Amino acid sequence: MTRQLHINVNILNAGVFGGSWRFPGTDGIASYTIDHYTSIARKAEQAKLDAVFLADGPSLDPTVRHRPGNNLEPTTVLARIAAQTQHIGLIGTLSSSYNDPVEVARRLGDLDFVSGGRFGWNVVTTAGPIAARNFGRSTEPEHGQRYLRAAEFTEAVVAAWAARTVHTSPQGRPVVVQAGGSSDGRRLASRIGEVIFSADQDVEHARAFRAGIRAGAAEFGRDPEGVVVLPGLSTVVGSTEAEAKARRELLDEVLPIAYARNRLAGQLGFSLDGLADDEPIPDELLVDPDEAGGSQTFYRVVKAIIDRDRPTLGQLLKKLSGGGGHRIVTGTPEQIADDIEHWFTTGAADGFNVMPDVLPSGFDDFADHVIPELQRRGLFRTEYDGTTLRGHLGLGLPAAPAVSRRPVPQLEVIGA
Repeated sequence: MTRQLHINVNILNAGVFGGSWRFPGTDGIASYTIDHYTSIARKAEQAKLDAVFLADGPSLDPTVRHRPGNNLEPTTVLARIAAQTQHIGLIGTLSSSYNDPVEVARRLGDLDFVSGGRFGWNVVTTAGPIAARNFGRSTEPEHGQRYLRAAEFTEAVVAAWAARTVHTSPQGRPVVVQAGGSSDGRRLASRIGEVIFSADQDVEHARAFRAGIRAGAAEFGRDPEGVVVLPGLSTVVGSTEAEAKARRELLDEVLPIAYARNRLAGQLGFSLDGLADDEPIPDELLVDPDEAGGSQTFYRVVKAIIDRDRPTLGQLLKKLSGGGGHRIVTGTPEQIADDIEHWFTTGAADGFNVMPDVLPSGFDDFADHVIPELQRRGLFRTEYDGTTLRGHLGLGLPAAPAVSRRPVPQLEVIGA
């Protein structure tokens, strides 16, 4: 069977770029309305994408003062999208750190049933002191502890789905998606992940990451072919190179610098106060990625950029454009399709979790021009072959994990 390219769209408020909500012609608060999500989802279904993807975190991030946040709870939004679509997959993010596995199993299992087998769960551990304080803790739980809980939490949820005798899913059970590139995250991906949402800037590193995840899955007794790796990809599309470059430059101009600095400081784990835009990040402040707190995935990506390019702070902020660390490709539909094809055919990716620069306009450009180019090359479907998310992804139904009878480990309460 010919290998199939997979593409999701990440509906990330007004777009992945930090200044997306300020881009001309964009409604900066549209992401506070349900129509924002349903209209993009319908467009994605017309383009025959595998799924829509919703990120989330159980806290109100203070950076909302600089840009709109993720404003509606994912399962609520996806239930509405399910009612207005027929084929496209529905992937929602729910924390394994701050939820109960019995409740999650029921909620997501029911959504999978009513959607006709189109649901996927993006398992995340929740980093950061903001969320921790929201749940009565003075500091975030230790990194390794979060991932140990996530593994047993997910296995308990999957076992509950497998044991269902009523409201069973047409796809067997929801697809398990996992996002995390730290050492603990890679081990979790190999243990429980069916779709891996990764962050990578380099094709060779991405190829090694994918091979490592698949080898790890085999060590856990799983079929490596049952793992789909989808790096995040931010796109800036123009009808010409000059138009795409001008769009990217405008996005950099409208980026709220305070937002970009705060986001980068959060990823690095230290304050940038007092550091001028023309100064580099001091080497002595950078630790090994496995020693970093918070999100080690994005710390690793950003540190690699610093080590390789030695940028000033201003150059680094511009390269990331407030987007967090996912790779940005700027160009014509043909150039973006070239990039996607290269990563796909060389084994660096099975497809992409596409994160348009601005929503909805950036996704309209991608769906109307990049997708047809991929279809002309025979890389992407022109019609759906099935109705379930597993069917779109070419995934079978793996055996349910054996779970112990002991309770899922709780995260230690550091303080109140």
